[in-house]
Amino acid sequence: MPAVLVERDGEITTLTLNRPDALNALNADLVGELTTALDAVDQDPGCRIVILTGAGRAFCAGLDLNGYGDDDSAADRRGVIPMLERQQDIAGLARRLHGLRQPVIAAVNGPAAGGGLALVCASDIRIGSTSSVYAVGFIRAGFSACDIGVSWLLPRLVGTGRAHELMLTGRKFTAVEAERYGLLVDLAEPEELLERAHSTAHAILANPPLSVELTKVGMWAAVESDSFSATVEFENRQQMITAMTEDRGEATAAFLEKRAPKYRRR
Repeated sequence: MPAVLVERDGEITTLTLNRPDALNALNADLVGELTTALDAVDQDPGCRIVILTGAGRAFCAGLDLNGYGDDDSAADRRGVIPMLERQQDIAGLARRLHGLRQPVIAAVNGPAAGGGLALVCASDIRIGSTSSVYAVGFIRAGFSACDIGVSWLLPRLVGTGRAHELMLTGRKFTAVEAERYGLLVDLAEPEELLERAHSTAHAILANPPLSVELTKVGMWAAVESDSFSATVEFENRQQMITAMTEDRGEATAAFLEKRAPKYRRR
């Protein structure tokens, strides 16, 4: 059984973490298959939106503490170098989600803890089931709470004060709390979650492809920049690039003619 299911619906690709019996916990198979799927999506010109969700009752319970699944692949998996390589592979998931040209919508269907919370944080838009629960988790397992990009992403989503509290305690928090803190942008009943994610995806698809891609790049660049002036200059150049595309003209024409636009990413 594949550890990650890939489903294409027009310009939307849904990636489903598929270890439901283990609450979709991260092991070598899931990390490897999700890495491959994200790399494939990044190179797919026909995919404009990615939805990330989990099979069964969980989104992702974090690292599989019952065993990562690569213990027999080398004589010594406990050495510093193999452990570092494993850590880099896992952390690479957050980097890939963050760096995809396509917007990523996390449809959080259940518990998201540790590495699962990191995947949520690394997504661009986060919609949670009303039954979902969250926890930084790493610190409760004896590790640092700073892992897989959470120490950078979470403070930017919920503020440094709340991030400190959640990371230092490792406590669980509800979907309602997650929305109030700013981690989630919306809540949906469990049976309506994927429909809500697709509705958001289609709202994005109504905009020109390059405009969407550059907006994601520009938003994250602004978050990472210390300079207001540099950010404005970056925006100026994005505006010049999009102004010269065919799709910009098509968007204006479709609006004036009250019809659906036909974008060509040109």
